[in-house]
Amino acid sequence: MKAIVQDTYGPPDVLRLGEVDRPLPGDDEVLVRVHAAGVDPGVWHLTSGLPYLVRLMGPGLRAPKAHVPGNDVAGRAEAVGKNVRQFQPGDEVYGRKPAGDGSFAEYVAVPMGRLAPKPANLTFEQAAAVPVSGVTALQGLRDKGRVLPGQKVLVIGAGGGVGTFAVQLAKSFGAEVAGVCGPAKVDLVRSIGADHVIDRSNEDFGDGTRYYDLILDTAGRRSLQELRRALTRRGILVIVGGEGGDRWLGGFDRQMLRAPAVSLFASQKLQALNAKVQTRDLEVLRRLIEAGKVTPVIDRTYPLAEAPEALRYVHEGRARGKVVVTVAEV
Repeated sequence: MKAIVQDTYGPPDVLRLGEVDRPLPGDDEVLVRVHAAGVDPGVWHLTSGLPYLVRLMGPGLRAPKAHVPGNDVAGRAEAVGKNVRQFQPGDEVYGRKPAGDGSFAEYVAVPMGRLAPKPANLTFEQAAAVPVSGVTALQGLRDKGRVLPGQKVLVIGAGGGVGTFAVQLAKSFGAEVAGVCGPAKVDLVRSIGADHVIDRSNEDFGDGTRYYDLILDTAGRRSLQELRRALTRRGILVIVGGEGGDRWLGGFDRQMLRAPAVSLFASQKLQALNAKVQTRDLEVLRRLIEAGKVTPVIDRTYPLAEAPEALRYVHEGRARGKVVVTVAEV
């Protein structure tokens, strides 16, 4: 089958279109014919091997163990393992490949616990934008943030992949939502339901005039001190991702080390989020999407052969919502 192949860590240029063996589904897996695959910053970290901390988490120290990148997937079930009962060949599905060779390929084997029926009102391209970013936003707001109706929620990076889902989900939970974004994304963030939009180029959300019960930081570059100034006395900060920083720890030291340490001595709760995509949350998102409460925002789509360009575009931070790689026509 055709797939994007990676033999070494590096910039997107290390990726190439090649031929690899088609995977066989394990007993608890579904072989998915990939129609589309989402692109998120996590794919860039795994491709580049940066920060070096990422390599210690399992992908490989000197070179990547998995040679096909990609997390999100949407497509049709081609075959199912002997223990799989909830899916049949031909079913339209979406989900995430958690480890091993990924979704930038014509076929991928996905554990059944990481798949769900595709939302009926979405195209495959739209569905591929949902799993990682949608579940991250959901778990950040619901599980870590414990958002309640009427609370004031601030989403930093509201125009990005996780941010566009977070704004819509917070509104669906009954919160009053403010979104922080760059000037090019102000109209987008307003259009998806934000009650207030803060243009980071000329406004400071931490100026002491506004306080939030929950801050979901998806941008990963602001200091804990700055974020805490915008929280209520018992507010909750949830940090997603680890952008910025050096080549060793990146921005992950802020969420993994400093935030928990500060939280021990503060009335505010500061915590990191390491989202795990599972069927039950994909089902929650499917119901919300089919009810019209959440709609994926897609900036661009790229054919499989141009996956390196898609990854570069996401890493530059310019994407309005999600970027998707289309595979079925290859």
